[in-house]
Order: sequence, then structure tokens, then C-alpha cells
Amino acid sequence: MAKSKVLVADDDPNVCEIIRLYFQENNFDVIEANNGRQALTLFASDKPDIILLDIMMPDIDGYEVCREIRKKADIPIIMLSAKAEEVDRVLGLEIGADDYVTKPFSPREILARIKAIFRRTSVQPSNGQEELYHFQDFDMNVNRREVIVKGNNLFLRPKEFDLLVYLVRHSQTVVTREQLLEHVWGYDYIGDIRTVDVHIKRIRSEFDQFDIGCIKTVWGVGYQFQCSKN
Repeated sequence: MAKSKVLVADDDPNVCEIIRLYFQENNFDVIEANNGRQALTLFASDKPDIILLDIMMPDIDGYEVCREIRKKADIPIIMLSAKAEEVDRVLGLEIGADDYVTKPFSPREILARIKAIFRRTSVQPSNGQEELYHFQDFDMNVNRREVIVKGNNLFLRPKEFDLLVYLVRHSQTVVTREQLLEHVWGYDYIGDIRTVDVHIKRIRSEFDQFDIGCIKTVWGVGYQFQCSKN
């Protein structure tokens, strides 16, 4: 089985070494960048499967690197930062990161989050059958990870797609933010409820281009998917 490739972009050599040694022991290939420009170069040339991206880097910071990568690909990105303030976390998520981890961190925790992302984004047909949903305004193929609106492929990042799938599958009920964190993120995210709101906002902005409002806010509770089926 081919190894998954991780790009670690951090100007702290100690952080890079800790991640490299731990991930190599767990059957990952690791490539390293020490500044933002090098990170963009390695992203283009080595085509990693996931990126660990420090925010405070010389040359080009992690926020700008994330923006540039998001123009080209929906590869999973986990931001690494010593900044624990909510505003920094929300900014990282809003510009396209799938996750945000504050330093100091455990490489075991990072690996668990990466594996959770890979599990959610892998295509897993059930008994050879595709999981399809046909709504009045759009079609959704879960196995292919596609949402088609009037012939257009809706752009959703991996975590956004997973979040939409969970809402669609539970469309008969109101889903709390805590449920979404538990089942979509797959690990303890206590204190980061705003993470769900940021991702919901991005999903809505994509649907808004086609005047589709399918995710309703139930104030004080959570969210519910509401869209008529064909």
C-alpha cells in the first residue's frame, strides 16, 4: 500500500523533526518546508496528501499559503499555531483550513486528526451501491463526493462536504453543534462550537450563488437540512 505523503511547513526545526520522526514510524512519507514560499513550491512539485501549516512563517505566512493553495486544490490543511485566540482560529477556518491545532501539541493528536480526515474523505461504497440524493435544486453523489447544481459542480472542501452529508442523512431532525463536532470532526472539540458555524457559513455561501437556502438555523439548538426531493 502506498504511503500517504504529509507536507509539514514550519520554520521551527524542532517541530519538523518531532513530526517527521513520529509520522515516519507510522508509515507516512514526510516532506518539510521552512518558509511559506518553499511550502508552495513543494505543494506544486510533490503533491502531498495533506498539509500541516504553521501560521507564523518567514517570507509568506501560513494564512497566505492557505489562500494560495485553496485557489488550486481542496487538499486537507491543518493549521498549526501558538495563537490560541478564537479570532485566529476562526480566521484560519474561514480562509479554507480544515482544522486548527494550537502549540504545544502532541504528534499523536495530529496523527489522529489526519486519520479522521482520511476516513471521512475516502470513498466507501456500500454493497456496490452509490449513495445518491436528488433534490429539487441539486443532486448529490456521496461516493464521488459531488454536489451538482444546474450542471455545475459545487465547490466544497472536504470538511464542508462531510458536514453537508451528515445534515442530509439526518434531515428529519434538528442537529446540535455538539453532535456535528462529534460525528463530523470525530474527536473532542469542546470549546470550539464556533468551528461548526464557520463551516456552515461557507457551505451556505456556495449555495447562495444559486439562490438555494437548504440549511436552516434553529436558534438555541443547531441546524437542520431542509430541501424538497425530486
